[in-house]
Amino acid sequence: MNSEGYRLSGAISIWEARKEASSFLAAAGVREPESNAELLLRHVLGLPGAAYLAALREPFPADKQDAWEEVIRRKAAGEPAQYIIGEQEFYGLTFQVAPAVLIPRPETELLVERIAAEGDALWPGGAPYAADIGTGSGAIAAALAHLRPAWRIAASDISPDALAVAQDNVRRLGLAVEFKRGNLLEPFAGEPLDIVVSNPPYIPAGDIPHLQPEVRDYEPRGALDGGPDGLAPYRAMLAQLALLPKPPRLIGFELGLGQAAAVADMLRAAGHWREIVTIPDLAGIDRHVIGIG
Repeated sequence: MNSEGYRLSGAISIWEARKEASSFLAAAGVREPESNAELLLRHVLGLPGAAYLAALREPFPADKQDAWEEVIRRKAAGEPAQYIIGEQEFYGLTFQVAPAVLIPRPETELLVERIAAEGDALWPGGAPYAADIGTGSGAIAAALAHLRPAWRIAASDISPDALAVAQDNVRRLGLAVEFKRGNLLEPFAGEPLDIVVSNPPYIPAGDIPHLQPEVRDYEPRGALDGGPDGLAPYRAMLAQLALLPKPPRLIGFELGLGQAAAVADMLRAAGHWREIVTIPDLAGIDRHVIGIG
């Protein structure tokens, strides 16, 4: 399918335009073509939920045709819809996203929930100091700041472009997060972190060429590449705990398929936490490992 070839077929309704675009995207090999077409259509029309549904039988507006054709061509070429529309929902908050950052995933919300719950248990009524390492869009840090406004929340990233996106998101959401630039935990040297949470790069370098094109070709490689076995960032962060006055009482990592046992073993070997918990995502994949002290 030639992604350059999409044209709206004359005077049709909004509903028909969505159906036509879904078929075009499916023929181009796009996964979930119906949901992608609807997301892009809502964006182009600028209509919220109820207004969009009410307008489906109306003629497609002529002044939106060029924009509609352009976003469908971009999606058919493999570009993530979230980069096309410039945003993604995460934990009920809207985050601006750009090619400098990974697109926040729904499974990461489970990590945020567990860190918030375990933090409440360890510091009932308190205000622990939590750091989101490799923050990207700022999703984890911002969600924690939204859920637990009494906590002190900080975030780091080695990428200045990613930090700019994260800072803009936090500012727009009206949340309190401190930002530091540097490699993993290095910017926090000497600081008494109570909680460390991270969704680091975890794709083995050799697997990256085989990822879905919209991930491989569009999302930042630096946020994907976890070294030869995908575990390099976890080893580095655990080694960097020596930079802190003492280990955090709570640590939580997101990880890739088949990595949970190895990361849990690393936390056990470090010996800082009385309990190591593995959390599956909604698909049943062991997605997070938590150390509780």
